[in-house]
Amino acid sequence: MPKQNALPENLLDVASAGRTWNGVAVVITEFIGTGRVLHQLAHDDQSRLGMILDEVGEGRCEPRLRSDAPCPIGYRPRQMHFTPAGMELWGYSDDVRYARDINLCFDTGALGERCGIQERHDLASTPRLRFTDEGLCALIGLLADAVHDPDPSAQLYGDALVTSIAIRLLRGNRPPARGPARLSPLQLRDALGFLETSLPSRVDLATLANLAGLSQSHYHRAFKASTGLAPYKWQLQARIERAKVLLLDTCGSLEDVAEATGFADAVHFGRTFRKLTGATPSAWRRDRLG
Repeated sequence: MPKQNALPENLLDVASAGRTWNGVAVVITEFIGTGRVLHQLAHDDQSRLGMILDEVGEGRCEPRLRSDAPCPIGYRPRQMHFTPAGMELWGYSDDVRYARDINLCFDTGALGERCGIQERHDLASTPRLRFTDEGLCALIGLLADAVHDPDPSAQLYGDALVTSIAIRLLRGNRPPARGPARLSPLQLRDALGFLETSLPSRVDLATLANLAGLSQSHYHRAFKASTGLAPYKWQLQARIERAKVLLLDTCGSLEDVAEATGFADAVHFGRTFRKLTGATPSAWRRDRLG
């Protein structure tokens, strides 16, 4: 993880890692400190949705809109915060020894346009500190787990999670806009053909949605209704099916098959193969070749 240089008082170390899905920068940051810590959070040129993932110590992490003004809202487990672009955000703690948070940094208008959402202006322009939303919490937790996932299918997976987060955050309680229940036969043929020819490379949800002329939120629902699988699951299953062919028709090692189907290594390949088929690649190959 890249580290920052000049650290505020009592903040001993800061390290971050991240990636981008659907135009949204997702950044996980770890803080190690001792004593009172006050520091300004980065990315204030964009809107930010953040959540504390872990905190260890006697104190609690507190978001502030001003460095000298304590948060007016009391601590809540799994608390989140949202700040519009151009607004400062500070992190404060009396005594947290270790903390890990996640921040989604984005342009609300561009994100709404990409995901086919007409956002509520009051939601997009009003800061919210220490609010809770179980649905958002679950989605952000899944996104945090995917940040370090090197698998190509993690691109479609993260894109879909970001789309779901954007819908919940920007649309509020508005009913969803209607879209096609299923992909047309032509749209489905184009989608599956594109995914097949792209294997095992990463494919983003925006590319698939643009191919069909749909918003990403509509496309994701229609693809799943048409195939029974979310796009990332379909892509992952297709890679496993290609791996089966290679296991039967070639003498390649598990490392060779893993590389050809986009897995990080033989261990990652074996773990995923067993999860989807119930057998290890070696046992599956042995049972069928005798």
